[in-house]
Amino acid sequence: MASPSATLLVCANDDAAIIKVTGRANFSSSLHFKAVVNELHEHGAERFILDLSECATMDSTFLGVLAGVALKLSQTPDQPTPAKLGLFRPNERVTELLENLGISQFFTMLERPPVLGGEFCPAAPDATSSSKEELSKTCLEAHQTLMAVNPDNIPKFKEVTQFLAEDLKKSKS
Repeated sequence: MASPSATLLVCANDDAAIIKVTGRANFSSSLHFKAVVNELHEHGAERFILDLSECATMDSTFLGVLAGVALKLSQTPDQPTPAKLGLFRPNERVTELLENLGISQFFTMLERPPVLGGEFCPAAPDATSSSKEELSKTCLEAHQTLMAVNPDNIPKFKEVTQFLAEDLKKSKS
């Protein structure tokens, strides 16, 4: 039985946003997460904190999207480092996954609860309906990111990326 996707709650001000991830952050919630971050970034948010205090686990697609977001945010000219993406209270399993995939260095681990002085609201639903092609593309990009940032991930995800690339070719023809 498939587990439901994570719920995303957002609290934002002019230049920062907290995104609370509740439940299981998986491939289907990664599309919504990416859309939420992109929209907040377009509206001026430069710093992001993920409140993971109620996040049970993350799959490789969500982790790849998370790494891609961290890389994108760290490449802005005004502040290339340290990471502009903080993680608050990731559980032991999530921390282990970040370390095993070699992406933990992209994030600042936060000890104190994030406060922006606003209320958390459900993240606006993704206005675009996610097609199978869009989902496959996001999964492919996420796994390619994981392989690009850590060569130890290549044997873990090589077959997955080949399958996804072939699946995308078929869906386009």
